[in-house]
Amino acid sequence: MAFDGTWKVDRSENYDKFMEKMGINLVKRKLGAHDNLKLIITQEGNKFTVKESSNFRNAEIVFELGVTFNYSLADGTELTGTWSQEGSQLIGKFKRVDNGKDLNAVREIVGSELVQTYVYEGVEAKRIFKKE
Repeated sequence: MAFDGTWKVDRSENYDKFMEKMGINLVKRKLGAHDNLKLIITQEGNKFTVKESSNFRNAEIVFELGVTFNYSLADGTELTGTWSQEGSQLIGKFKRVDNGKDLNAVREIVGSELVQTYVYEGVEAKRIFKKE
């Protein structure tokens, strides 16, 4: 599948403003900007396994398309929601547990890169990954 592989973050766009809108303090935002995030994605049918490793944590997330699950961001923010597939995009629709506000995400392959786009309260950010 197109998303399968090991992806290392290469650059980010507007990520600090996004984290600020999420309520993440300055110190954590500065650390988050240099987290060296790596994703190992495997897909078997509708089931995805995403292994995240960064300077701050290692996590394994297993989800099935269209099935609600709980997830914690690196800063501890709890989310609940689903991933679905629309064409060549993975669409994430999540709600924060603490305040009920929407956090939406899109994962797509653009050229040879994995682009993750996040939107929270009107602030959009992108993290662009290169395949290792």
